[in-house]
Amino acid sequence: MIRHLYPSFLAHPLVVIFGIFLAGLSACKTLDPAASLPLPTVPSTRSEVNVPVEIPFSTLSRVVNGIAPAELFRQRGLDLGNGLVGEFVFSRNGEIQLRGLDQQRLEVIFPLTIQGEVGLKPGGIRNLLQTKVPISSNLAPVFVINPELQPNWYVGIPEFELLDLGGRLTLSVLGIELDLSALVRQEIRRFADQELLSKPNLLPLKPSVEPVWNQLGKPMLVEVEGRKIGLSIRPDSLNIREYLLPGKGLHLDLGFEGQVQIHPVSALPTRAFPLPKISPNTDASNRIALQLPFAFTYLEMDALIQNSFVGLSIPLNKNYRLLPTQFRTQAYGERLGITVSFNAVSNQGDTLTGELFLAGKPIYDPIAQEIRVENLDFILKSESAKAILGTLIKKGKIRKQLNQRLKIPFGEILSVSRNGLEERLSLETPWAKVSIQDLQIVPLGFYPTSTGLAIPLQATGTTAIQWK
Repeated sequence: MIRHLYPSFLAHPLVVIFGIFLAGLSACKTLDPAASLPLPTVPSTRSEVNVPVEIPFSTLSRVVNGIAPAELFRQRGLDLGNGLVGEFVFSRNGEIQLRGLDQQRLEVIFPLTIQGEVGLKPGGIRNLLQTKVPISSNLAPVFVINPELQPNWYVGIPEFELLDLGGRLTLSVLGIELDLSALVRQEIRRFADQELLSKPNLLPLKPSVEPVWNQLGKPMLVEVEGRKIGLSIRPDSLNIREYLLPGKGLHLDLGFEGQVQIHPVSALPTRAFPLPKISPNTDASNRIALQLPFAFTYLEMDALIQNSFVGLSIPLNKNYRLLPTQFRTQAYGERLGITVSFNAVSNQGDTLTGELFLAGKPIYDPIAQEIRVENLDFILKSESAKAILGTLIKKGKIRKQLNQRLKIPFGEILSVSRNGLEERLSLETPWAKVSIQDLQIVPLGFYPTSTGLAIPLQATGTTAIQWK
């Protein structure tokens, strides 16, 4: 066909050289836009967070004092011996104090008020003497417990030891001097046996944690480049290691593993996913490693690339300039395929039309915060032999121009994602303020799919906690 159109021109030695070059190029690198190449597997977006937490005893004391009931227990018809019977109410009387003895045992000082009355048993002299002696005494029992966190989010107390009653309870009834201290010890131990030691699911922790999780894990909408994306966190495991730091407080290594999922705006869940059971933790690091799903559709990429080529003119030779007019992106195996429609315009106003098909690997430029497509290969389809020859002559220059312009701005997307995460992961509770430090977000890779370019994002940082 070329020989028919340009018989004299083809006799030039340079044309022969270019023909040999074209043949060699076709032999070593052949691109077929219609080829069905296997697509890469997009990795799942796994996320891990591990936070070392040291809760001071002062904060723990405020929490315990906030949930401990005012009345602990009451006892009616208690046989005191010597024909006496009593009724008692055991109630809190002041601030509970905590102290760590070692990594497992916690010493508790529990101020008590014991109120009630003592009288004679029914019958005999009781029928003649109806007087009852009121009782009101303050004690400060000291006991040791070993609290354990169960996988089902309950706290149990498998060990209880009363060290000191913290005072004596004595009274005089009808001339009888009574020391009720031993009885009080007995009642405290009985209460511990029945209400503490026998109940592994003693204190439900989840009601205290769920309000925080409902805020932290609530699905959210993120607006990027004018479109809204729904994100949710599905936790797979929650890992905890706890031990006491004598003189300081409670140390927790809190680990989280889960998956960040993407949803259409219309199908965004309305509440956080349920918390999983608690598992042991062996990690003591302070780290946030969140993987976030993100993707451009090919239509979105077409528009973004188009913006990069506005006003671009690539000289082909002395007479022709190449003007890209339209871009269509697609998957090309592990590479990104781009079809470029162009006009080749001469100085005399003649226009030749054609198409370039490009294939290259997307990479991220952290300095410019751009996605670029490098190591481009391309083939030319044109209605004009002149356009073919002109393009081959300037093949290196075209590749250079395309490499320079073939880019997608990504800095704003990363900034919006970072700000959204910082806002979502920062929270304030009645006891502490949690903030995120040194949060960085970068693309993990680029994966062409049937619908667009998947770009998993990696967010890393640390946490800081200020206790109140």
